Amino acid sequence: MLLFPLYLLSLPYGGVVRSRSFLYAVGLRKPKRLPCPVVSVGNITVGGTGKTPLVMALAKGLRDRGISVAILSRGYGRKSSSGTLVVSDGQNLLRSLEESGDEPFLMAKSLQGVPILVGRDRFKNGRIALPQFRIHGLLLDDGYQHLQLHRDLDILLIDSQVGFGDQHLLPRGILREPLANLHRADLFLLTKVESLEACQPLEEKLRRIHPSAPIFHSHYEPLGLIGPHEEREELHSLKGKRVILISGIADPSSFSSLLKRYGVEIADELIFPDHYPYKLSDLALLKRQSQRADLLITTEKDMVKLKRLDIAHIPIRALRIESKLWEEEEFYKKVIEIF
Repeated sequence: MLLFPLYLLSLPYGGVVRSRSFLYAVGLRKPKRLPCPVVSVGNITVGGTGKTPLVMALAKGLRDRGISVAILSRGYGRKSSSGTLVVSDGQNLLRSLEESGDEPFLMAKSLQGVPILVGRDRFKNGRIALPQFRIHGLLLDDGYQHLQLHRDLDILLIDSQVGFGDQHLLPRGILREPLANLHRADLFLLTKVESLEACQPLEEKLRRIHPSAPIFHSHYEPLGLIGPHEEREELHSLKGKRVILISGIADPSSFSSLLKRYGVEIADELIFPDHYPYKLSDLALLKRQSQRADLLITTEKDMVKLKRLDIAHIPIRALRIESKLWEEEEFYKKVIEIF
């Protein structure tokens, strides 16, 4: 009974989503087309499916294969949501964290040779990026619902451990769109995969809905630890240490389970909302927590915001991760087809 009001709210939400999809499907609304290949990375659920790590890995993978791209992001959580901002020209970080949003800022810090632009109008941003940078194509971060722009390849990410939840639309469930809209995807990428056997039920569901779309798999791989001043440490430095986790991400459970798999002793977890803007008032809490453990461990996304505080005397490190593809060559062969 407690979920019934949320179910009622999901009905008008579903009506709006279905109507919008229908208008594009029958051609009453037409997506704008850019004169270059466009790859979208997105999801159909709320929560952390791993879009940002995958976009970063994809941009690096294409760059290493001789294909240059720029990333277009909405820049969720940035100070101003109007206009287009070039966060990075591929060589230089041009905007602050507040102007960029946490995920574009992290991508800009981490990706050499990949321009990053933020703004709501991805078509406009693409038209700015193309003449300004020598690129072969564009990556849309969180672009599955951005129907206004034509995509040459739609990559849909699905959390292999969560799937589609109870298959209800928001706010009753976690679906941003009905499952029937999976048919827009050109390929599926199951994330946070620990074993192929565990993915079988989810893969069977996907094949029933969209049998022609290939299915790929990925997982997170820890690369090491990063300090407030970019100092680097190996993961084995955590051996025998008591740590407390600090995170403000969509799926904090994946962060903790990753460290547990590597034998890290987790004394406690402090969980903040996704995109949480750490404030000066949080500094006292961090100092108190640091007295209960040998080390505080956070995510790279959180560290870029925490570094604005005076954390120099707090023993804190960020876990650097990378999205690793199980079928890497087959995946890139499929992506490169459109270039």
